[in-house]
Amino acid sequence: MDLEQIRQLSARDMAEVDRVVQERLRSDVLLINQLGLYIINSGGKRLRPLLVLLAARACGYAGPHHVPLAAIIEFIHTATLLHDDVVDASDLRRGRDTANAIWGNEAAVLVGDFLYSRSFQMMVEIGSMRIMEIMAQTTNTIAEGEVMQLLNCHDPDTTEARYLEVIRSKTAKLFEAAARVGAVLGEQPSQIETAMADYGMHLGTAFQLIDDVLDYSADSTETGKNIGDDLAEGKPTLPLIHAMREGTPAQVELIRQAIEQGGRDHIDAVQAAIESTGAIAYTAQSAREAADKATQALEGLPTSQYKDALYALAEFAVSRTH
Repeated sequence: MDLEQIRQLSARDMAEVDRVVQERLRSDVLLINQLGLYIINSGGKRLRPLLVLLAARACGYAGPHHVPLAAIIEFIHTATLLHDDVVDASDLRRGRDTANAIWGNEAAVLVGDFLYSRSFQMMVEIGSMRIMEIMAQTTNTIAEGEVMQLLNCHDPDTTEARYLEVIRSKTAKLFEAAARVGAVLGEQPSQIETAMADYGMHLGTAFQLIDDVLDYSADSTETGKNIGDDLAEGKPTLPLIHAMREGTPAQVELIRQAIEQGGRDHIDAVQAAIESTGAIAYTAQSAREAADKATQALEGLPTSQYKDALYALAEFAVSRTH
């Protein structure tokens, strides 16, 4: 099952999610409508809302609440993107100008805040204290992850353990929440809820590690990003951390300076160091191990086409090229 087949399985539900997203983005403030629609329609993969839909169906849920929950997850993800681009001073995402590049940092931050608050309005309407608890903890952890990443920026002494903690908090936590709320909606026992959360956490980790691989190896026309964008921002991701661990003293010094200074001045030499130390293969293997853990977590679920789709989603996370 490829990504298109996975999407087809949830096409009707996803169409409803899109309707809810458009409806709940509306505001009397014109700028919120313009900026919100711009980033929501900017060509993202929509994996996180898709995960809510698949997890809920795989856990036997047949009610209506998985649709607004998927929209909530998408709003929270979009808010983090808006804030991320401001913090990183990014002017390009998915091959398009970022919202902050068009409307300014102030507008991007404030519309991100609007999306967060609209998400919690929608959670109140669902009326589940358990879901409120999960999402409140999730958004708090994501904020902590953002701050941890900020502390790691331009720090060449960032360890693999510290970096993985950032991934789990900043990126994988929302995947974890998406899968967990599906189990909560399906009224699954605690062990299944935990297993689904584990699936989401490992899936999100694999997804981010492949992003790290693609940052140094992908075709920029496919990703909409420039090679070495993370390095330009001084972010010590796993390929760099591994290359510093395995490289020659000259390579280590080169990468240290590149992280400390940011920019792309030495990107070709850094890429050569990454390739010669096997850092891309190491990071890809780490992603594969995370994806394998994700699929193992699904073993307790009953057989269904939705469970098959969750398996396929883990495979997509590590086999994608953009």
